Amino acid sequence: MGMVNSWGRLGKPEHRLVPLAHGRDVGSSIAGSTPAIAFGNGRSYGDVCLNPGGTLWMTRGLDHLLDFDPSTGLLKCEAGVLLRDIQRLLAPRGWMLPVTPGTQLVTVGGAIANDVHGKNHHVFGSFGDSVRHIRLIRSDGEIVECGPDLRADWFAATVGGLGLTGIIAEAWIQLRPVEGPWMDTESIPYSDVSEFLSLSDRSEQEWEHTVSWIDCIGGSAGRGIFMRANHSSLKNAQELDKGSRRMPVEPPISLVNNWSLRVFNALYFHANKWKSGPGVAHYEKFFYPLDNLLEWNKMYGPRGFYQYQCVIPRASGQDAVERMLREISRSAEGSFLAVLKTFGDRPAPGMLSFPMPGITLALDFPNRGVRTEALFRRLDSIVREAGGRIYMAKDARMPRDIFEAGYPRFREFLAFRDKGISSAMSRRLMGS
Repeated sequence: MGMVNSWGRLGKPEHRLVPLAHGRDVGSSIAGSTPAIAFGNGRSYGDVCLNPGGTLWMTRGLDHLLDFDPSTGLLKCEAGVLLRDIQRLLAPRGWMLPVTPGTQLVTVGGAIANDVHGKNHHVFGSFGDSVRHIRLIRSDGEIVECGPDLRADWFAATVGGLGLTGIIAEAWIQLRPVEGPWMDTESIPYSDVSEFLSLSDRSEQEWEHTVSWIDCIGGSAGRGIFMRANHSSLKNAQELDKGSRRMPVEPPISLVNNWSLRVFNALYFHANKWKSGPGVAHYEKFFYPLDNLLEWNKMYGPRGFYQYQCVIPRASGQDAVERMLREISRSAEGSFLAVLKTFGDRPAPGMLSFPMPGITLALDFPNRGVRTEALFRRLDSIVREAGGRIYMAKDARMPRDIFEAGYPRFREFLAFRDKGISSAMSRRLMGS
């Protein structure tokens, strides 16, 4: 038995832990240990990877790279491999993952199960769009081989399927060619959400990666810093220092409060406004700004934190985002690194994939109990009215009606569920 928490650190429930170490032995290793859920590197924020009082199948031991074709960029690997390990091994050889989220410290299995997205959805879609084949092992020992062109229904259920269709044991991923690890970047200050949308629309024609930081406590205007980047042909540049720091202690209370947020957001905006313009950055610095500060989640104190990420259809997006910013500003809650970006107009690979055409806003909130819950109810109302959805990889408290409205294919998905797999999230949102 062991106490396990997710990245939000909202609790540390007890689980029975079953380590998995050999891909071909997964079926025998999990026999008799249900109901359970796979647990990768624990970077999901809420309860999607937790099963309080039940079993966790620990997949980090499935960490082998099995095959790579340097002429085509097709990689075969086990599900416990970290995205960081793929990037650091193959980027110097001219290949990278087409899509990565804001941290590379997630497993391949977790990236598929949550169909993670990056800053280039308008170009490469979400993580599932680069997956060519999945070897899925069900709790009863059945093996399901699936892909976009092989048992496509199973593939669509498993990509973004929250680990509920079986254990993703192996995956074949199509990498994309790059000339090196460097990015040509540009940052541009903007004054409101309307200007952000204009920048985003213009940038998507010529820039692969687009994202912005937004000041979430300055009212509805939403000033921020827009960042865009393309892969560079630069060969000679100072090598990145890959050392990392760690939060030295867990503070007794959250370091994120109204005073610290206002000071930080003002300094961050003006410092980045002053140094705006073109530049060059290593991909790790541009894609994963927080990965060098290990255990940064401790800054929120012993009660943990929530991340609230939603996507709103473009037609109602500007109004909804401005209303959400007003509510957040009035509440004196908010985030140091609030993120605003857009998703492209392309179909999702999974039945429960989060991305859809529209605007997505992501913010961290310290857990202040009833006060935070009251804010979330107000934000939920805006999302519900605008026809949006909430990201399940980040969620720990979404109401069931918003889940059902936001993910209209969930009933179709239920036919592919593994009866031996259950999580705190599946029980909360699907009843079992």
